[in-house]
Amino acid sequence: MKILAIETSCDETSVAIVGARGSIRSAKFKVLSNIVSSQVKLHVRYGGVVPGLAAREHKKNLPRVFKLALKYAAIKNPRQAIDAVAVTYGYGLLPSLVQGVNFAKDLACQLDKPLVGVNHMEGHIYSNWLGADKNKSGRTGPAIRFPAVTLIVSGGHTALVLMRGHGQYQFLGETLDDAGGECFDKGARLLGLPYPGGPVIDKIARQGNAHAFPFPSPMIHSKEFNFSFSGLKTSLLYFLRDHHYQFPERLSRKKTQLQADIAASFQHAIVRVLVDKTLRAALNHGAKTILVGGGVAANSYLQKYLRQTADGRGIRTPIIFPERSFITDNAAMIAAAGYINYCLGRRDDPNQLDADAGLTLV
Repeated sequence: MKILAIETSCDETSVAIVGARGSIRSAKFKVLSNIVSSQVKLHVRYGGVVPGLAAREHKKNLPRVFKLALKYAAIKNPRQAIDAVAVTYGYGLLPSLVQGVNFAKDLACQLDKPLVGVNHMEGHIYSNWLGADKNKSGRTGPAIRFPAVTLIVSGGHTALVLMRGHGQYQFLGETLDDAGGECFDKGARLLGLPYPGGPVIDKIARQGNAHAFPFPSPMIHSKEFNFSFSGLKTSLLYFLRDHHYQFPERLSRKKTQLQADIAASFQHAIVRVLVDKTLRAALNHGAKTILVGGGVAANSYLQKYLRQTADGRGIRTPIIFPERSFITDNAAMIAAAGYINYCLGRRDDPNQLDADAGLTLV
């Protein structure tokens, strides 16, 4: 069957068409189109996403992105070709979510197709089922076995989720304040780096010393699996203030290296706590797979440090990151999660499905 999916949880307008077949245990996906229209250039001047502006852009972009998705999937008659419509209804910015949900509800009614609401966090989990890699059995997609521990880390949230099976989620912990990606963005701003800060810190930190400055990794020694990043942000603020460090646009070679060392040390403090809690959760719950999802999953240091630390501790549990094109917010991952929900029997009444900025997966 073909799933048409819509994602507007934050500042990316995305529509995808994904072919899906097989039972949920052996689901295979083929991405026919996955169009993403980014609003980064619009929000960069504000140093973050402005909800009202994001919603306005979604409303303007959705018809265009929808037509492009049909074009790239070579679909001329969506009423005949599409079998179901999936849409992100939460977690995210409420004004943005409303635009996507309303568009999907109208579309499902026009096409006379089932509507499936998908939690954005669930989409990030199922981004790991997309891709063209083949495992030893020759089946397309990674060999994911349950129970699986998933680290979801993005600009909007950070959480550890235990999956005992498809659609079976248990929150082990979540952020108590700032999200991991948000901490990256705020840290970058303090270092005079542009928005979005995560990719910029990742880039310049490669030239820095991750152990140059001992920034704290909050809650790393607590037995629970919750996260907290606001204290780390404050630690960086005071560190820069107390040392009178400032980073204008043009830097000397010495200042450039100092900026890289601070960025690398700050990044290490974030990644260290993400990795430590993820591996402890995997051991405590006998995880057969470790999954990572959310925009911060693209961070090269996180990918390297998680695998190196697991090896150093003798943990042989397979660690899976999504393919790069499915890491950041996109509708293809919503289509994959939508198909799983469809197979589990979920259908939503277009007259009753509402956008929900909350977090709950169940």
